Amino acid sequence: MSIAHVALWTRDIERIAAFWVEFLGADAGAVYESRRRPGFRSRFLTVGAGPSIEVMEGPWLEPHDGATVERAGYAHVALSLGSGKAVDDMAARAEQRGLLVSGARWTGDGLYEAVIRDPDGNLIEITI
Repeated sequence: MSIAHVALWTRDIERIAAFWVEFLGADAGAVYESRRRPGFRSRFLTVGAGPSIEVMEGPWLEPHDGATVERAGYAHVALSLGSGKAVDDMAARAEQRGLLVSGARWTGDGLYEAVIRDPDGNLIEITI
């Protein structure tokens, strides 16, 4: 068994897709618009060989209380960049754009990582 994809709701599919493409180097598939559920749109984002991320939007989505609120659901997605230098470089770029949540460091469980936030407030862990 393997994970085929992970789905993420967003209120602005184009903004999230642009972030993943421009900042994280993802490939974005074509927009799918549902005939069965009016207003539902989705796209698949692919980064490397891992499972893809399906970003989905619909006009019925309720905003959450804020980008910094921890809530039930997935805590973050983690991207393996392959080296400490790549983590440092992306963390520096994220800091310049105001996206850095936690700078690069060795964690207590032995991981070298930094944490950034996407435009919807979702956390993305970048690691070796």
